[in-house]
Amino acid sequence: MGAIAFGIGTSEVEMVLASQCVLQSRPKTMRITVDGKLGKGVTAKDIALYMMSKMTTSGATGYFVEYAGEAVRSLSMEGRLTLCNLSIEMGARGGMVAPDEVTFEYIKGRESAPKGEEWDKAMEYWKTLKSDADAVFDKEVRFEAADIEPMITYGTNPGMGMGITQSIPTTEGMNETTKTSFVKSLDYMGFKPGEPLLGKKIDYVFLGACTNGRIEDFRAFASLVKGRKKAEHVIAWLVPGSWMVDAQIREEGLDKILEEAGFAIRQPGCSACLAMNDDKVPAGKYSVSTSNRNFEGRQGPGARTLLASPLVAAAAAVTGVITDPREL
Repeated sequence: MGAIAFGIGTSEVEMVLASQCVLQSRPKTMRITVDGKLGKGVTAKDIALYMMSKMTTSGATGYFVEYAGEAVRSLSMEGRLTLCNLSIEMGARGGMVAPDEVTFEYIKGRESAPKGEEWDKAMEYWKTLKSDADAVFDKEVRFEAADIEPMITYGTNPGMGMGITQSIPTTEGMNETTKTSFVKSLDYMGFKPGEPLLGKKIDYVFLGACTNGRIEDFRAFASLVKGRKKAEHVIAWLVPGSWMVDAQIREEGLDKILEEAGFAIRQPGCSACLAMNDDKVPAGKYSVSTSNRNFEGRQGPGARTLLASPLVAAAAAVTGVITDPREL
């Protein structure tokens, strides 16, 4: 949006309530550029999971990230929001995309958007909210869009991810500390080093969270399950990110497509992202989840979470196993 936002923890909330200020150390700057066009079935969620698999969950610690390049520019506003939302999972203080025509079109005509002359004035200012062509960043990182395929995680942090057609890494060349935590993670997940995930049976599917509970995510999910049926053994939780998204789903008739395929839409909220209310995945069960974290017990004590995009989640929901959405 061309706006900077970042989350704060409970101790910082105390600071704000006591003083109306929040003490922050100035972050360093990082630009991550994704060159080229994204392949079929590759979404913003896959870009984020791919970055984390390469940079680890601490690869951007101490930085504020600006995302750039053709692949990022080609994303819709919803996709950009997903990408920025996941910056924190790489350890970054926050993430941003410079505003452009995509941003302005998204904001235009909305309830709180400026109108008439005010709009023109705002646009003039908003167009300045980008890094200069000769801006120098503390760190530059580049990726090729062509290298990214639909992603899935196999471990217990968001950086333990791989392309859906690949196999889990082996322990070869790992130092003892890394190897110990890697093996512990795989033991929790019930996986072995070197094995592929395609065709593995899953039990739950969760579409939602602040990461992927937007209208575009429901459109993507519906596009894949249309004319198909939910696998009988799969329990699916489809949770809009807000009441506005819920209303839009119904306006666009997506609820009918989803109902015909055997899915029900739940009330907006956090739901199974962090095992709220009764939305808990039982111990030992596998959940393909569009949320942002796959830590041990995150979706319920002993639950096993595989993070993925709405398309990968939809493919798993109708086949009952981990499936490459491009095959459907």
